[in-house]
Amino acid sequence: MRFRGTVFRAHNPRWAFSPLSGDGAARYGGRFNPTGLPTLYTSLRMETAWLEAQQGFAFKVQPLTICAYEIDCDDVADLTDPETLAGFGLTPAALSCAWEDIASRGKTPPSWALAKQLIAQGTAAIIVPSFAPGAIERDRNLVFYKWSGTLPHQVRVIDDEMRLPKNPASWM
Repeated sequence: MRFRGTVFRAHNPRWAFSPLSGDGAARYGGRFNPTGLPTLYTSLRMETAWLEAQQGFAFKVQPLTICAYEIDCDDVADLTDPETLAGFGLTPAALSCAWEDIASRGKTPPSWALAKQLIAQGTAAIIVPSFAPGAIERDRNLVFYKWSGTLPHQVRVIDDEMRLPKNPASWM
């Protein structure tokens, strides 16, 4: 499918100079990407981006930089659709797996195996439920494996007023 719209991402302000980077996800891995795979995690609602960035610690809110992105992306798989998910031979339980625990035991989480399968099939991004503590059914994420500033996988940060820093030294 094609996704066109606005999505959001909440950053640690330290990394606000690089709002299109998937390096953090590559360094540490994530629910939908194994370590070493650059992945851009965004949310369909600003509130969801906030929940995701707080990582379940909403009682101790840390500073965030929230960015909005204009999206025009082909090759998107909507894994919130039960039929699409079943077409990959998976259930919602595979998406919500305890991926960190599974990976720490040296096994491949089902969500990582799915990511590899989707990428091999040419999928650029997936729509998935948010599994952040406090998330509700309408909290969904758009996770990118392929993105650029141009079509067919266009992701552009909205910064018309040039407010984001250009490099780490911009903060000093």
